[in-house]
Amino acid sequence: MSLIPSIFGGRRSNVFDPFSLDAWDPFEGFFTPSALANATGSTARDVAAFTSARVDWKETPEAHVFKADLPGLKKEEVKVEVEDKNILQISGERSKENEEKNDKWHRVERASGKFMRRFKLPENAKMEEVKATMENGVLTVTVPKAPEKKPEVKSIDISG
Repeated sequence: MSLIPSIFGGRRSNVFDPFSLDAWDPFEGFFTPSALANATGSTARDVAAFTSARVDWKETPEAHVFKADLPGLKKEEVKVEVEDKNILQISGERSKENEEKNDKWHRVERASGKFMRRFKLPENAKMEEVKATMENGVLTVTVPKAPEKKPEVKSIDISG
């Protein structure tokens, strides 16, 4: 129970516990689930799940390496696909946790639903040699690079 009356939308927190306080968000309610659903045809939770897969992309001299944080997912729940010979697509679905009638939820922050990330790769990517591994919730996709062609230099004899 709060010692200070809640004037910001029914928030309850313990004023003496800095970890229980939520920061006031001036845009709270501005992007409501119904507003997002009307604008995009999907709910806010779907949008959050769609964008929740965080991916790092680095280029080494030998390959393009993608690392995606997918905590709680098994490799069977994730798809890595190549489209149009230069598009890498990572997708999957995080299942929603079963709710029991007697459960009292205090906070739901983990996203559930489908996610998809797409990356257009440069022409030097060898898409036929893509490899993917998953360990401890981190998906690593390695796309080897074709060796860089060095321009041929032809010496011309100068007459005269």
